[in-house]
Amino acid sequence: MKFQPLLATAAVIGALAAPTIAFAADDGKPVVTKSPGKATATQTRSVTATVTEVDVAKRTLTVKGPDGQLHPMSAGPEVRNLDKVKVGDSMVVRYRESLSLTLKKDGKELPGATGGVAVARAASGAQPAGGVMGGVEIIANVTAMDDKTQIVTLKGAERIVEMHVKDPAQYKLIKVGDQIQAVYTQELAVAIEPAKKK
Repeated sequence: MKFQPLLATAAVIGALAAPTIAFAADDGKPVVTKSPGKATATQTRSVTATVTEVDVAKRTLTVKGPDGQLHPMSAGPEVRNLDKVKVGDSMVVRYRESLSLTLKKDGKELPGATGGVAVARAASGAQPAGGVMGGVEIIANVTAMDDKTQIVTLKGAERIVEMHVKDPAQYKLIKVGDQIQAVYTQELAVAIEPAKKK
């Protein structure tokens, strides 16, 4: 997956790695919003595959992706209502990620990272569906700046990284001793939608 430089920064400073969807998806364009000392980038992708085979006893199914390839899958015991899935149904996968960078003037927080994951699944008797949401918050100290290249050096709890700040107005707001707070979130939702009646 290709990310804007802002999203790549999250990966560099220790954010969660994006999951790979096994079949081609229509990539949404990143939406970037900025205000003095803050920038947020969000990107949403979705893909729809068609169920071509279901074996409830073996808890397996096969879907045909938009690329025409068949993809066998296993449904673990946590997947409810597999018996409701029929050949011809659609499997819709939606993936959203967001990164927000905030400048903390003369920050006093300890550098570090915190995160968590939440899982949801369909109620008994409902159409199969589920989702996972995860996120991480990172605090890093600004330890050096290169005015010629607009590179800011950040020191977190475990590593040092360099971040290129392309926007001159944003770069001018930063000074050594400030902190950068990065909040990265990912959401993955999977739902089975019944085939449309002809």
